[in-house]
Amino acid sequence: MLVRMSDVERFLASSSFAVVGASDDRAKYGNKVLRCYQQAGRDVVPVHPRLTEVEGLPAAASLSALDEVPEAVSIITPPPVSERVLDEAVELGVQHVWLQPGAEHEDAMERARAAGLNVIGHGPCLLVVLGFIER
Repeated sequence: MLVRMSDVERFLASSSFAVVGASDDRAKYGNKVLRCYQQAGRDVVPVHPRLTEVEGLPAAASLSALDEVPEAVSIITPPPVSERVLDEAVELGVQHVWLQPGAEHEDAMERARAAGLNVIGHGPCLLVVLGFIER
């Protein structure tokens, strides 16, 4: 499915974000995407099953472990993990998900779309769209 810029704009208009697959390794995309949100002044929370903090932010073990459901979720995980994350996002009522290149799981993306989520996949990387500057 072709990525529409209106879907990207709706995603970015959200007031809260989570990064599933956040990493404490600054060379990994899970860390860069989190820092990109921070650079853009966005309210973001890292999600990783084994980390308690990433880039100075308290991390949650899963989307379900968050105090509040974010409006938008960036997913930087292997496709089998992405499938579980997408199913959890549907259950929780997340409105928007953006699967970064390589994280896509076709069946789960279709289920999420059928449930009414704005799903972005097979498109640009958030780092490019928001203009991430490596520091």
